[in-house]
Amino acid sequence: FSYFLAQHQYFVCPVEYNSETNRFVTECEPSELFQMKKYSVSPLLQAVLGWETVNMYPFQMHSIALSTFASLIGPFGGFFASGFKRAFKIKDFADTIPGHGGIMDRFDCQYLMATFVHVYITSFIRGPNPSKLLKQLLILQPEQQLSIYKTLKSHLVEKGILQPSMR
Repeated sequence: FSYFLAQHQYFVCPVEYNSETNRFVTECEPSELFQMKKYSVSPLLQAVLGWETVNMYPFQMHSIALSTFASLIGPFGGFFASGFKRAFKIKDFADTIPGHGGIMDRFDCQYLMATFVHVYITSFIRGPNPSKLLKQLLILQPEQQLSIYKTLKSHLVEKGILQPSMR
């Protein structure tokens, strides 16, 4: 299913508003995550499958990891919530939905899954972003910014990327 979704720009590109045409558009150059790549198959799988390489989107690898966690570990979120309720000797977190408990009782598995997805995306998918770092640096006080500038400058001089100044 992820292979199918990755082929369509509607699912891959962010929705942006085009003020010239007065429409929302989903056209972009897909990121590396959604561009087909060739992967080498391990020797053990080569013997079984008979393939040396396989073409797939990197997104497919991530979808396999996320779906595996969702199906094997995700349901345990409900068990954790039940254990938490038993420890406090309560039946439901709330009585918003009669006979079913509160909103948290309906979505207890989702909290564990959402936490995993957030950690997975920040750890394995999103790389360092210079623009976010710059935004954070601009929030600092001027003396803190100067300290970071001096540290970065001396580091770049040590690596030979910048020439030492004569002053």
